[in-house]
Amino acid sequence: MNESDHAEACAISKALYIDSLKPDELLADWRFSVTEAAALVEQALKDSNFLTQIATALRKNCGHSLVFRSLLAPPVSQDQFSLICPLWSKGAENKGKPAKPDAATATEKVILSRIDPDLSGWLQLKQQPTKLEIERVLQIVSARIAQQKVATATRNRLAKRQEEAVIDLLTTNGWTLLPRKLVDTRGAVPTKYFMHKTRFAAAKSESKNSMDINKQKAKASHQEVDIACGLRDSYVLAMECKVSNDETNSVKRINDVLKKAAAWKNHWGNFVITAALLQGVLKSKDVELLTNANVLVFWSHNLDAFKDWLGDNS
Repeated sequence: MNESDHAEACAISKALYIDSLKPDELLADWRFSVTEAAALVEQALKDSNFLTQIATALRKNCGHSLVFRSLLAPPVSQDQFSLICPLWSKGAENKGKPAKPDAATATEKVILSRIDPDLSGWLQLKQQPTKLEIERVLQIVSARIAQQKVATATRNRLAKRQEEAVIDLLTTNGWTLLPRKLVDTRGAVPTKYFMHKTRFAAAKSESKNSMDINKQKAKASHQEVDIACGLRDSYVLAMECKVSNDETNSVKRINDVLKKAAAWKNHWGNFVITAALLQGVLKSKDVELLTNANVLVFWSHNLDAFKDWLGDNS
């Protein structure tokens, strides 16, 4: 597809995405996100003994830093927090891993120096919080976190439908679903068979000295793929299903695909063909990055194009 084709597809996808934003479903997403966020706030308050032992809570679960970041005045993003607290780990927060002792101590120091005094008055008074103070923290901080999470909840709901549409297309056209497993040998996915949410072996470059390329070592890793389709001659199509809520989110979704495509290319060569099934609001110039990297691009609003491609390659 050329640039004008991408622009036209992006316009159609955006219009359909806007039409899909049903008020009742958005309300359900919001309520779910608020409930989920409230549970996170309650647990963080409990594990930190109402913010008096933040480091202890982080050593148990660095995921609590999401709540603590949301208590700051003003709240800060992960990238901003990593600037003001270099020892803090974004990965540890995302995965809910225990923070290292020095990182936990440093994070506590930064949190306490920037915490919103209107949401933590009991700390200054060196006393236990009142029920009203706890309820206020739950209400305000849960809403702050939910505002971040609701977009993810909406995208996940649409992504689930997107994947279900692909699975329905495949099974309707005679493809057979296999149990998921690690795909680490060529031919593991036979022709006209497919897997959902399985893992592909990939190559990951690692170097102790980024200035010395000769010291780089290949390290095996695994990358999950949304849909893996067995093609003829033992080729496999690794399809990533991506929904983008807005043009800013578009960059992240496209980069997710590009990183996986590069890892699979390094490990498998040309025997794994990477594809992206796109939906939502995307920039045409971001989509062009995929085609420039030899990633096949399909659209949820035109699944017939994907069906035709499969027919020619299986």
